[in-house]
Amino acid sequence: MRVLMFYHSLVSDWNHGNAHFLRGIVTELLWRGHEVTVFEPADSWSRQHLIQEHGHQAVTDFQQAYPGLCSRQYDYRTLDLEAELDDADLVLVHEWNDHQLVEAIGRHRALHGGYRLLFHDTHHRSVTERAAMALYRLESYDGVLAFGEVVRQRYLEEGWAARVWTWHEAADTTVFFPRPSRCKEGDVVWVGNWGDEERTAELEEFLIGPIEALHLKARVHGVRYPVDAQRRLQEAGIQYAGWLANHQVPESFARFRLTVHVPRRPYVSALPGIPTIRVFEALACGIPLICSPWDDAEQLFSPGEDYLIARDGEDMQRQMAAVLADPAAADALAEHGRQTILARHTCAHRVDALLDIGEKLNGVSALAPGHHGETP
Repeated sequence: MRVLMFYHSLVSDWNHGNAHFLRGIVTELLWRGHEVTVFEPADSWSRQHLIQEHGHQAVTDFQQAYPGLCSRQYDYRTLDLEAELDDADLVLVHEWNDHQLVEAIGRHRALHGGYRLLFHDTHHRSVTERAAMALYRLESYDGVLAFGEVVRQRYLEEGWAARVWTWHEAADTTVFFPRPSRCKEGDVVWVGNWGDEERTAELEEFLIGPIEALHLKARVHGVRYPVDAQRRLQEAGIQYAGWLANHQVPESFARFRLTVHVPRRPYVSALPGIPTIRVFEALACGIPLICSPWDDAEQLFSPGEDYLIARDGEDMQRQMAAVLADPAAADALAEHGRQTILARHTCAHRVDALLDIGEKLNGVSALAPGHHGETP
């Protein structure tokens, strides 16, 4: 099968979490013998920031870490969709694409047919930026892949698409698996970006404050931390280590005793039930995970067995202290979470679901309304 994927960036994960899942899906499709071409805009902001801050060596490092993966950079003004889409079997278009490109691919699909076309939404903008999302013209798309049930429902309620499937993110277990570590460098590691003030108070309550109160040795990785945030980390005795390439995260996890998940506010308030990909990746690496409150509305995991939930900052302190004081219980928690990932939440599982959607669509008229609520 010839698969074309139009995404923001495969190469850069600088403030771009979707690259994590994209890499895993492409790896799995290639492993199964499919022909995959990923298109990313030549001026993608993630790649530009990556090179500005870390040089072209960061791109070289990606290529060495993922020798089988590559993308084709394009300029929309010169992109020949007629030629590129010729002989395609399946085309995925990510929601972080320009409206013009999304509409142009839809027009080609309506005029020529011959392939299945799916829109992929992995962000909270369907709720937080409704007007912008409503501008996408999806009439000629076969359906939408939504990364959570609440997003799927949003598309149906707004009438943006007739067919919508829930297609959660997952761990790329070719990269995210436990690494041996003879000695630990510290107690807590957190990998996450600052978040445009979407979780400033939450990071203070569930990460910085508890670490400071317990006098733990901790490290934080991520980008877009303002000067005030970096100063606050320093005051709390937390090392701020900047951007970390995603493929290096498993090694970092192996050097610390636990990590935490602090979701951005929109995912807690407006999009319950959607974990970020960091949850899948941490559990896949077998590191004990403690989360600030979020509602696992779709029952993806077993809270209390796969990870712990801290109700507030004081509870986070207690949970951290308990995990660090009982290595056997910490190991059992981590292993339970890892087994849940292996059983249900790998990129191989998601490719199975994607191919199943394709098979179902093969028996449906290209533009006919489908059954609302289809979930793989």
